[in-house]
Amino acid sequence: MINQNPFLSKTFTNIWLKHFNFGKPPYTFNFIKKLAFFKPFKLPLYVNVGRNLTKGMSYTLENHLDYKRKTFLIYDVPEYFNLPFLEDNTTSLKLKKIKQYPGYSINIDNYNNLDEFLKTTFSKSSNQKLRRYLRRLELCFDISYKMLIGPTDKAEYDRVFNHFHSLLTKRFNDKKTTNNNLNPEEWNFYKEVAYPLILEKKAGLHVVYNGNTPICVRLLYFSESIIFDAITVFDIDYTKFHIGKISIMKMLEWSFNSDYSYFDFSKGYFDYKESWSDLKYNFEYHILYDSKSITSIVIATTLSRYFKIKQFLRDKDFNKKLHNLNFILKSKNINTQKPIIQEIGSKNIEYTNDMLVKIDFLDLEYSFLRKFVFDFLFLNSEHIKNLSVYKFEKINQNYFLIECPKKQTIVYQQKQTCKIV
Repeated sequence: MINQNPFLSKTFTNIWLKHFNFGKPPYTFNFIKKLAFFKPFKLPLYVNVGRNLTKGMSYTLENHLDYKRKTFLIYDVPEYFNLPFLEDNTTSLKLKKIKQYPGYSINIDNYNNLDEFLKTTFSKSSNQKLRRYLRRLELCFDISYKMLIGPTDKAEYDRVFNHFHSLLTKRFNDKKTTNNNLNPEEWNFYKEVAYPLILEKKAGLHVVYNGNTPICVRLLYFSESIIFDAITVFDIDYTKFHIGKISIMKMLEWSFNSDYSYFDFSKGYFDYKESWSDLKYNFEYHILYDSKSITSIVIATTLSRYFKIKQFLRDKDFNKKLHNLNFILKSKNINTQKPIIQEIGSKNIEYTNDMLVKIDFLDLEYSFLRKFVFDFLFLNSEHIKNLSVYKFEKINQNYFLIECPKKQTIVYQQKQTCKIV
């Protein structure tokens, strides 16, 4: 059981109600402490404030009777919270638990430090690779790491959050699927709620910077003992450097140096969660109902069956197919230029220096080059300040020369018009 759940805080509750319940006050009950509800229908059904936008709900039950003739739905209760039901319950209050998403966590208390965790969790060769990725990233770029928590400049917060949105959009456009976090209603809520929670040290943004540019961002929430990893994204142009793994390492390093017991990757399956976690559990939906009320029983049974069907479809990857379909429908009839970068080598074209014009490949105009250039840096162990990129003006403007002291190469941009499918 956790005592300082960020999703039960006054700040989180009030901002959620503002965005999703028209600012109307919540319902509270004596039989269930620390939890507020809203009423989405005329039926006697009450749903926890925060609904499915929390990463772990908790509550305490007491012997009061104001649950009578009502049904209560509580989303996203992690199994490992081990919430107790009423001891020696003689009332008509009953509980249904419906397993939903898998969850993944690291019990930080099981290890003395990051090195011990890595040695315990991964093989020697995997550890060597992780260290090599970290060294290479820091060799090639001006990398820094920062946790935005406590007093934080609002302008820097806004700047990081705008990058956060851009990176998420870029990531899921590349995957050709939708992401619920990018829905305007959800994103506006996250942006408004995160800053005051950061000031209260109930949330944080862990940022990996290249110079002043955020290239990996994690939105986190904090209880007194648990770090909840809510939303994370990295710039896909840095894929060669395995920046996602580096971000986890640096986040865990911060966690081991702070007073927390768990790092929770939260709900939903991803390969990286399974490989990094030492605790797998289930998120449950809890339905509390009055077993002496026919209406309450019918609502509880209907909800239980509904969520079991949803989980069955989720197990069949129906939700992934739905996200892909939504992306296709939203992108219908939009033609995009998808450049293909081909390396042809520097010896296959004759040229003189007066044919070359130096360009800033970090400009938006040349964004299609970035991933190839960063891969080039990785393979040649070269810092970005020692790299130059030129455009061929007199041969073909689709040719580019990339060079550093160790090596040079020529790439060709082949534009391909295609319909997003």
